[in-house]
Amino acid sequence: MHDSMTEDLTGLYDKADMVWVMVSGSLVWIMIPGVGLLYSGLSRKKHALSLLWASMMAICLVSFQWFFWGYSLTFGPNSSKFLGSLDQFALKTVLADNNGASTLPDIVFCYFQGMFAMITGCIMLGGACERARLGPMMVFLFIWMTVVYCPCAMWTWNANGWLNKLGAYDFAGGGPVHQSSGWSALAYALICGKRSDPLTKKGVPKYRPHSVTSVVLGTVFLWFGWFGFNGGSSGDASIRGFYANVNTNLAASCGGLTWMFVDYFRCGRKWTTVGLCSGAVAGLVGITPGAGFVPVYFAVPIGVITAIVSNFAVDVKGLMGIDDGMDVWALHGVGGFVGSCLTGLFAADYIAATDYGVSIDGGWLNHHYKQLGYQLAACVSIDAWAFVVTCILLLVMNRIPFLKIRLSEEEEEIGTDAAQIGEFTYMSSNIYIPEPVRSRVPKDAKNETISDDADSIPLPPEKV
Repeated sequence: MHDSMTEDLTGLYDKADMVWVMVSGSLVWIMIPGVGLLYSGLSRKKHALSLLWASMMAICLVSFQWFFWGYSLTFGPNSSKFLGSLDQFALKTVLADNNGASTLPDIVFCYFQGMFAMITGCIMLGGACERARLGPMMVFLFIWMTVVYCPCAMWTWNANGWLNKLGAYDFAGGGPVHQSSGWSALAYALICGKRSDPLTKKGVPKYRPHSVTSVVLGTVFLWFGWFGFNGGSSGDASIRGFYANVNTNLAASCGGLTWMFVDYFRCGRKWTTVGLCSGAVAGLVGITPGAGFVPVYFAVPIGVITAIVSNFAVDVKGLMGIDDGMDVWALHGVGGFVGSCLTGLFAADYIAATDYGVSIDGGWLNHHYKQLGYQLAACVSIDAWAFVVTCILLLVMNRIPFLKIRLSEEEEEIGTDAAQIGEFTYMSSNIYIPEPVRSRVPKDAKNETISDDADSIPLPPEKV
């Protein structure tokens, strides 16, 4: 324990390392509304605001969960191989020690890893797009972070975690972030059931994105924030972190081009913008576990292979009959799996060594053939845990009347925005939404209309 009253705690650490990781954490934060914009753009107009709401809610709720016990359950000292401790409950004693990363004080490491927890929860919520009740969603997210994300992250990144001790490589979260959220989103979609659509009796309903502009803007935020996501995972301002960013950008670019070309031949000779964005996200997911392990020329096949496999995985959900409308499983669950396996093939010891003092056996590139087995063990354990535990949690919640996870058919028809929020993305509805009276209105204005650039909505007399 250090005493801030008698010691220069800042002087214990390299300031450049702390600045790099703090800025990287802030870049990760911008990814979360980026996911909201991406999901909102892919949805139908009447549900668009609910997905933006979910991204902002995830920031708030997961921030509290991380403070309350999430950080301690993941990185707390005296952890077992499978579960963290509560030694740092409510961030008790989280200050200048370095239990999480040797190069950083705990408070900086806690901030950075908290952003990873937030983006993971936000990604996972896409599995129940357009049909989830928002109150139970908040309860579910808090519990899910505790019983799914925290254990998976603890296994992978805590020095005592069993996957860490096994020797599985995961530079920035291919397992704890992408695979856990992707497979849990698949479970959320499965337990919720398909969206109601009278025209789709068989198969899974498909809808055009209501705003490709939002899809592009969300992808821009994600891509930009990913430089903090992967680059900051070095834990210091080393060449390894900067090298990871070159890998990140190259894999995303190759993934975007690949998905777009695949869609060109599969979708009527059209250069689809949504395909370009989906491929970029797939490439980003694929490179995440190996960004600080693989030579830069392997970022190209990682981006290409992940995009191709994820593209065809989108069709698999139709075969399974599971309505994952945001393709969370295909992009994050499958993409993370592919990226983790490719890391086992292409990891090189000299890349990890660019962070001086880091030593690894490498992957097949170094003739360390067992590494692929370690990667598969990590993938299967995280995927199975995330899917099974999420299913159990949702089935239990569904048996509690006030925690039923799905909207009624009538609420789904009018849209989540009207049924659950009472606000609209574009204010294009004439549905009366009750609002608190914020100022007195003259009596002679009872039947006047309130005008804005979008609509003129009659003000109900009983609310004047």
